[in-house]
Amino acid sequence: MRAGGPRLVGGTPRRWQRTMRLGVLLVIAGLIAGCAADAPQDALDPRGPSAQASHDLWNIVFPIAVVVFVLVQGLLLVAVWRFRKRRDDGDELPSQVHGNTRLEILWTLIPAVILAGIAVPTIDTIFDLAAEPDDALQVRVVAKQYWWEFEYLDDEGQGVITSGQLHIPTGRPVYLHLEALSASIPDPGGVGDKTGSVAQGVLHSFWVPRLAGKQDVVPGQTRNLTLEADEPGRYEGQCAEFCGLSHSRMRFQVIAEDPDEFTAWLDEQAQPVEPVDEDADPLVAEGEALFDTATCIQCHAIDGYESPVDGSTAELRIGPDLTHFASRDTLAGAFLENNRENLADWIRDPQDVKPGAQMPNLIEDGLLEEDEVEPLVEYLMSLE
Repeated sequence: MRAGGPRLVGGTPRRWQRTMRLGVLLVIAGLIAGCAADAPQDALDPRGPSAQASHDLWNIVFPIAVVVFVLVQGLLLVAVWRFRKRRDDGDELPSQVHGNTRLEILWTLIPAVILAGIAVPTIDTIFDLAAEPDDALQVRVVAKQYWWEFEYLDDEGQGVITSGQLHIPTGRPVYLHLEALSASIPDPGGVGDKTGSVAQGVLHSFWVPRLAGKQDVVPGQTRNLTLEADEPGRYEGQCAEFCGLSHSRMRFQVIAEDPDEFTAWLDEQAQPVEPVDEDADPLVAEGEALFDTATCIQCHAIDGYESPVDGSTAELRIGPDLTHFASRDTLAGAFLENNRENLADWIRDPQDVKPGAQMPNLIEDGLLEEDEVEPLVEYLMSLE
């Protein structure tokens, strides 16, 4: 071995041994990760027709891709070994196949035939998934930084608006109208032109792996996606396109229920909130007034709210609609469990919980005192 060359261990450079060990460890880690017993976002475990269609396409394409990979890599390894340079070869060049018309036609034609064969089921699946199903529940999905809002449309939807959790009936398609809007401009609601509301919007991607494929949500456009769940359950979803500091905390849940349970939930959510009885619960009444004086009313809507201060209504939709807030299991873009402790932490310092969130620090801005956090929490937790 010449001076300065790599140190050999059994004829193999030590750095190559380290690389091989690392490669083996990565393969083992990948196999272990793929054996998870319960992966809530497992795209290979479809629970609805849309996800099943994508899975069926995967079952066609993946085996073909594996065969092509094995053949190509196998031929490459054979060529590397068979035509490697030997000590007695001198400077003689290996035989060249350039200009062999038959070989060039063959290795051009075979991939073309394979791709053409794959294109048929792929295009068929794309068109099937893009079509709007009959008798679908219509839901508008709004992506903001960093949370999802769901607006149930038409007379059936009864104007219900929620966030973080999308309730759907089992066995029925749900047709989503997806939009990305500004996080600081009021949402006018409904599907259609949102001139001005999209000016500061950013790109998001809606993904519920067990129910459907990904769909990019683009400012200025309305994209569509069909969801359907075969059986009741909770299906985890998230934003799959980097959208800022708290992209990883922009989550949501799809809650599939029996049709009767879903109808009962929708009817309940359509009811406006009742005014607070000050004599029955003065702490909650104090929080009701703070909702106005702490400027929560400037960003959050509550159907039926009337300020005890001046009678103002809460209709602006910049932040999440808080009507029936306490009936939700999650808050802060489905990142936290909805309980008093987490809600208090969120009100005290939203940026600490979710960096980049648009909600201001009310205490730091002098709009809320520390001893006013509890009554505001109690009021919000009374909105069932």
